[in-house]
Amino acid sequence: MVSFSGSGRPLGPRIVGRWLALGLVLGGLVTAEGRAQPSPATAPNTLTEAERRDGWKLLFDGKTTAGWRSYGKRELASGWQVVDGALTRVGLAGDIVAAEEFANFELAVEWSVAKGGNSGIFYRGIEGPDPIFRSAPEMQVLDDAEHADGKSLLTSAGSNYGLYPVPRSVAAPAGQWNQARIRVSGNQVEHWLNGIKVVEYQLGSDEWRARVKASKFAAWPAYGTARRGLIGLQDHGDRVAFRSIKIRVLP
Repeated sequence: MVSFSGSGRPLGPRIVGRWLALGLVLGGLVTAEGRAQPSPATAPNTLTEAERRDGWKLLFDGKTTAGWRSYGKRELASGWQVVDGALTRVGLAGDIVAAEEFANFELAVEWSVAKGGNSGIFYRGIEGPDPIFRSAPEMQVLDDAEHADGKSLLTSAGSNYGLYPVPRSVAAPAGQWNQARIRVSGNQVEHWLNGIKVVEYQLGSDEWRARVKASKFAAWPAYGTARRGLIGLQDHGDRVAFRSIKIRVLP
């Protein structure tokens, strides 16, 4: 089920625009449960004392690539570099993953993509001979205005790529920073973009299985089945930057 409003009804473009403006101001100062979450007003790649008390930790320090490696390898490809405090895809590199695996968590990320660019954020990835997208669900990172995938809400920025759509006009334009959050608790998953919950779904549900069966992911039995796994960032051939990558473990 996709939930765009408190009533569960999809929001129209005008209402989404109003909430987007509010979301960019408030920027997810609290979670749906009323608990503190990272604020875009916080200096990039830092934690406030409140965030530390609430269990958040940085996955990227803003200065080095420590804690990241190329998928399926021990080292990080040179095509990923730290540029102006952001983990940036600057050349041919391949997907990358964080060192730790996670089961239940909240992940907060700021991302900025080049004009016409495409990337993604993976979770619960299984490392093996197959690419990470064959096992890990993805939150889409995209320039909706210029990339072909932006024509479909199923593949626009913030979507559960290819399965669950988002409302229109939530992502910021290319070159600007977006605040993304993925919350995974058991089988329940939420995607947030710029302070708005844009997608909600349940892994393994009848609806989930039906959507997977009707998609390209039906060819890969491991897709979306792991109970814990890797956090990954996608190299889709375009320049993309990530910063303020923060996570907290949930029960």
